[in-house]
Amino acid sequence: MKLIIPKEKTIPLFESKFIKVFDLQYEEGKHYYDATRRDRENLVATKSAEEFRTMLPDAVTCVVVVKGADGTPRLLLSKEYRYPAGQFLLNPPAGLLDPEDIDAGQENLSTADADASREAAVLSAARREIQEETGLIVQDTDILYVFNPLLFSSPGMTDECNAFVCAVLDLDDPARLSQEGAVGSELFDGFELLTKEETRHFLETGRDREGFFYSLSTWVAMMYFVSGLWEAYQKV
Repeated sequence: MKLIIPKEKTIPLFESKFIKVFDLQYEEGKHYYDATRRDRENLVATKSAEEFRTMLPDAVTCVVVVKGADGTPRLLLSKEYRYPAGQFLLNPPAGLLDPEDIDAGQENLSTADADASREAAVLSAARREIQEETGLIVQDTDILYVFNPLLFSSPGMTDECNAFVCAVLDLDDPARLSQEGAVGSELFDGFELLTKEETRHFLETGRDREGFFYSLSTWVAMMYFVSGLWEAYQKV
């Protein structure tokens, strides 16, 4: 059963360039609040079941596995300042889908397949975010694929959602890594290159080297890395 919330019952309470808050009046006199990046016409709460199944995520999160000269795989994470937390926290490369990513998803297809269009848009965003936040350029010979098309961040308070992508890249020299491509409010303070053993330790303790907590998306990246699921992927 789907609870239908008509668009006229989505009342804007606050609107800015990057965040909005809507009152979802799901019954007479009953209210639920949604913090969102979306415009009123694109709120997830008002979508039909078919629109829900075919919608685009807001952003992409990238699990980046790098292999050095010795062939040892390592999980690449950034130390990024997260304003609500007030600390530099471990994070995988991530960012919003831009209009040009969505255009790329539509233009690069010969059919109107929604899943294929979504994947093309997500991979376009992933390539850009990896380059901006790590300095690494994903080559056509590298492995890059979507392993989850859309996950909600915290659907009890927001409709924000991310696709999750895995990239497996060669990194012969860690000096190639760079965070000079940071844009807007992004602040970075270096990288972590974690072996599987180090990643397991971070998972077991729930903390990084500084004893700080980390985000759910970082936990997903760590779990995907140590699980070995990325190793089972075969590039077509």
